Formats: sequence, structure tokens, C-alpha cells
Amino acid sequence: MTHPGLPEIWGMFIWGFMIAVAIWAFLRGAPDSSISSQYISLDKITLLKPVIKFLTRSQFPLLFLKIISVSFFILIIYAGLNGTPIAERNIATVLTWNIWWAGLIVSIFFFGSAWCAVCPWDALASWFVKPKIWINKKVYFKLNNSLEMTPPKWLRNVWPALVMFIGLTWLELGVGVTTSPYWTALLSLLMVVLATLFLAIYKNKVFCHYVCPVGRTIGFYSQLAPVELRPINPQICSSCTTLECFNGSESIDACPTQLVMGSLTQNTYCTSCGNCTQSCPQQNITWRLRPQSNEAIQSARPHWDEAWFMLALLALTSFHGITMMEFWESAISQFAQVIGDSGQLLVSFSIGLIISLIFPVLIYSLVVLLTQYIAKRDIKFKKLFTHLVFITLPLAFAYHLAHNLNHMIRESVGASQLFYNPLGLNALPLSDSENLLKEYNMIISQDVLFALQAILMMFGFWVAVKVLRYRSHNLLPGQNIKLLPALSFIILINGFHTWMLTQPMVMRIGSLCLTPTLN
Repeated sequence: MTHPGLPEIWGMFIWGFMIAVAIWAFLRGAPDSSISSQYISLDKITLLKPVIKFLTRSQFPLLFLKIISVSFFILIIYAGLNGTPIAERNIATVLTWNIWWAGLIVSIFFFGSAWCAVCPWDALASWFVKPKIWINKKVYFKLNNSLEMTPPKWLRNVWPALVMFIGLTWLELGVGVTTSPYWTALLSLLMVVLATLFLAIYKNKVFCHYVCPVGRTIGFYSQLAPVELRPINPQICSSCTTLECFNGSESIDACPTQLVMGSLTQNTYCTSCGNCTQSCPQQNITWRLRPQSNEAIQSARPHWDEAWFMLALLALTSFHGITMMEFWESAISQFAQVIGDSGQLLVSFSIGLIISLIFPVLIYSLVVLLTQYIAKRDIKFKKLFTHLVFITLPLAFAYHLAHNLNHMIRESVGASQLFYNPLGLNALPLSDSENLLKEYNMIISQDVLFALQAILMMFGFWVAVKVLRYRSHNLLPGQNIKLLPALSFIILINGFHTWMLTQPMVMRIGSLCLTPTLN
């Protein structure tokens, strides 16, 4: 079963937009100054102030949301281990892959890293290792079963999250975890075990900070979000000597990712846990609105490990789309025959995954070398590599949104019915007529879906061009020709993503997949 691709007329419209913006950007070159940003503190909006204050100052709204999140998580585990192996009839696979993962990426566009605040993996790990029991607001019991060891230097970066991200992609697309409720449940349990072990051994939340691939994906994409946790009055933070936002208070834990609110400039490692808003004695921290993507355009600071994670985000997001093209199964099967691979074709798939990772890196590296050559400045490759890599973030995010929006809108139709039989007992696979009926019961029309996808692709291209122009302001001043390699890269990647969207896409669940079900 496949989904129809974006109509060619939309593809042509996207290409026309890209060409027009590219010509404009080339003629204008890098701007002469940074963007002047306007921020709106939600605490200053009269109608929202009581709600924001309740959500940010009290511990119990987040606790309530965590209980709901954990309840759904437990349902996924139970249904996956005890329910039907038919993926589209088991709530474990549908809720995890069609609703949660697809909806998670969409939620970042509006709410940034809010999911991390209610993540069931972290919630369960915290309840196991550092449980708290409240009698009232002033009387509570707190236990700490953590060894509180300082994480080693090799762990204090996002390389572990990158390895986990690649590994989960291999399990998801190569081994076929998305089509197995049983292995979906086991994978979910594994994430809780890892979160618990890291919390029990090391200080703070090393798993959230450096290891969790979902959290790091959310963190980097959150650079494009329109919301952020920041000080209301920066002067109060500058004169603060106790730093409760970093150290915590008697009843509130320290910041799990060791951020000082007064000097915070990016969302990457903020998990929206609310510790800073609750511990600040001046109540000087709140949510505020900002220009969409402003952080990626100019505020975020580049680091070597983070640059590679962003490149991997681009590569793996594209790879997800490639594996859902109609030609993928036949192509990988033919390649398997050439190299003598048999069985589940894991060797062939792994080679394809490695190539998909290497190819974008080689192209981007060539772009950096060409830019370095054209600029004819004494600028190191590594510096240029890390500064320009932010152009990949909106390209990956826009395609990820457009791709997942298709899954979420089309494949979540009828998901509510699964709550009547979450284990899928005595259920049969979806018939062709049931799959066809889904197309007529979408919450929005197909034409609206296509329009949203096209708008997202144009949005991603526009932001990528803005990132290039503003990040080139100090790095590549002078002739506009210096922007040409990176501008060509943006057109190439977004054009490829647009082409993939115009192709029929195989369903995530409810279709034949590369490998057989694992249980």
C-alpha cells in the first residue's frame, strides 16, 4: 500500500520559489548586520499570565502530564508484549510510530523541546532512582540512589547520541522494528533501562544530555522553534550569586543539563523540565515567543560533535525517505544478489545505510573546500565546516516535517478505534478496502495536506538561505560568489527532498517491508 506523492504542479511551484530566492540571495550577498529580534514574554500577556504562572511555578502540572505519558507508555509495553503481532492492529506500533514519532516532530515546530519535559523514559528513570513523595508543599521526602559519579570526558559530547541514532535507524528500517509490536515494546523498555542506568551511575542526567538520540534530535530542531525559556529581566540574572537555576534549591533539583539561565543563548540542551522556573527565587524565568528559526540563523554556537550530529540528521532523514520509495525493495534485493547476501538482507541494508551517511558528508565537505578556495582567506576547514553546517538543519527539519505529516495524517486514521481493542485480539490485517477508506477519512483533505507539505519545503529553503547569508556575514565578507557553493548545496538537497515527496511513498505500517516480522 502506498501514499500518493505530491502533485507535479506543487513540485514545480517549489522549484520556482527556490530559483527566485536563490537568485535574490546571490545578488544581495551576505547582509551587513545581524537580525534585530523582537521577543514577547508570555508573562507580559494579561490573559496568559495566570496560566503560564501556574504551569511554570508549580511542580504538579508537569507531574500530571508525566503520569499520563507514563500511562500510555505502559500501555504500549503491555500491548506489544501480549497483543497481536499484526502491526496495524496493535496499539503499541500504531501509537509509537504513526502517532508519537510523527507527531513529535510536528510538535517541535510549535513547542520546541516541550516533549522532553514529560518524556516517560526520563520520568520512570527519575522515579526509580530519585523518588520524591510530597505530603504538602513544604513537607516532602526525597531519596537518591545515584552514585553521583562525574561522567568521563569521552561521554561529555553528542557522539554517543549520534551512534545511538544510527543504531536505532538500523533497527527501525533494517531489522523492521516498526512492523513488530513485540520488538517495539522491547526497544521502548531498553530506552528506560539505559536512562535508569545512566541516572543511577552519573551526576545529573547524562542520558538526556549526551546519549538520547530522540532528545538530541529535539534539541537541535528546537533551534528552529518559536519558543524559548529565558530570563524576564536579564539584569536580575547578571546580579545573581546563588544561581538556583543551575544549582537547584532545597526542593527543586539542579538543571539536569547544567545550564545557567543568565547566559543561555540556545535551546539545544534545554529539556524544558521547569526546574529553573520553579527554583528561581525572583521568579525571573518564563517562556517567551521569538522569531521562528532565529536561533539557528544567528544565535547558536557551533561545535565539532554537534556539526556531525546535524549532518547525520540530514542524512538519516533523507535515508528514511529513500527506504519508503517503491524502488527501494527491488534495488536492495538486486544488490543483495550481487554480493551474495541472503536471509533478511541486513548486510545489503547496512551498506546502503553507510553509503547514505557518507554521501551527504562528502558533498558537504566538498562545498566547504570550494568555499574555502573561493574565499581565498586564511580560514580553517574545521571552522568553516562547523559554522556553515547550520544550513543543513532547516533542510532536514522541513523534509522531516513534510514526510512525517504525511504519515501522521494518513496512517493515524482510525487509530482511536484501537483503544477499544488495544491488543488487537482476534483481529485480522487491514483489508485493501479498509486501507482505501482511510484516504477518505483524513482529518484534513489531501489537497490541504499537499499545500502544507509544499509550504514546509519552501519554509525550509528560505530559512536555510537566511542561515547562509547571516552566518556568512563575518565569516565570508565581500564577493557574493563565495556563497555559491553552499547555495548550490541548499538547492541540491531541497530539490532532492522535493523529488522524494513527489514520489508514491510506502506506508510505515500495514505494508510489505524489507524484513519479516521478528516475533
